[in-house]
Amino acid sequence: MQSTQRLQGIFTPNLVLLDSHGDIHERELRRYVNWLIERGVHGLYPNGSTGEFTRFTAEERRRIVDIIADEVRGRVPILAGAAEANTRETIRACEYYHGLGVRAVAVVAPFYFKLSQDGVYAYFKEIADNSPVDVTLYNIPLFATPIEVNTVRRLADECPRVVAIKDSSGDIPHMMRMITAVRPSHPNFSFLTGWEAALMPMLLIGCDGGTNATSGIVPEITRKLYEMTMAGQLDAARDLQYRLLKLFDAMIYHSEFPEGFRSALQLRGFETGVGRQPQSNKQRHDLEQLSNQLQCLLSEEGFTGEPLGGCPTKSDDSSVTRIVQQVVAELRRLGVDSIASS
Repeated sequence: MQSTQRLQGIFTPNLVLLDSHGDIHERELRRYVNWLIERGVHGLYPNGSTGEFTRFTAEERRRIVDIIADEVRGRVPILAGAAEANTRETIRACEYYHGLGVRAVAVVAPFYFKLSQDGVYAYFKEIADNSPVDVTLYNIPLFATPIEVNTVRRLADECPRVVAIKDSSGDIPHMMRMITAVRPSHPNFSFLTGWEAALMPMLLIGCDGGTNATSGIVPEITRKLYEMTMAGQLDAARDLQYRLLKLFDAMIYHSEFPEGFRSALQLRGFETGVGRQPQSNKQRHDLEQLSNQLQCLLSEEGFTGEPLGGCPTKSDDSSVTRIVQQVVAELRRLGVDSIASS
């Protein structure tokens, strides 16, 4: 039976912590789960892009959700990544995760083979019609066939199990078009953004929350940003959004994803292990340099001390602040506040 609980808030797409042999570090993963819950994340999202689902076997992916579901014990909802290479295996994953009590599964659009929108529709419909658990569409055009607005509306109309979409495009107008097309007839359909660089504006135009990798590093900030934005405390939320953006940009653009996030999590006291994607000598050196930069950013928030040698003096951000103030004023003029609260 379809759940009536709407997906809302920040769902953390957690990294998988590895031991010295490159295997799942169960003890440390359990500690990480508790740490995230204690710091206020609204839900967990294993087997997402941040969790490097393609670098684990199907058995390992199931084991990851096994561990997390066992440790969570119903304290927060779980959105489990269930994307396998074909619909048959994806449906089996849906059945398995349903047995673990997850709130919903996230299924990425077909990847490798580029499909038409009719093909995307047929793919998701077969999964949704045979899944015992609610399905979240996962739109990530950088790596998979895009899910267009009409396809989202068609699936929402025809498949009771399709209850949400996670969109990682970062495209605000696209999100607005989806909300406009779907929400009037499906008020409980959830819209989640996977791009925290635009988390605040996405919430303002009507998103229900996000699946944001940075929440796995600074859950305190993402939780506060969500709450302040939803409460209409826009000046304070804007400040947090820009502080979050600096950290996000450093982690995602200065190393192979998600190694920047892995380095940052080490600075927060976790044994993350070495990722399964091999690194060249230059990449390892660059990652060491990035670690110092990340430590400086985290020290600004009081989460770590400064690295040896200290940190650069903070630059004047007044011009950026003025630009953001102008954007927020324009959003208010256009009535975005009323959209966000509807």
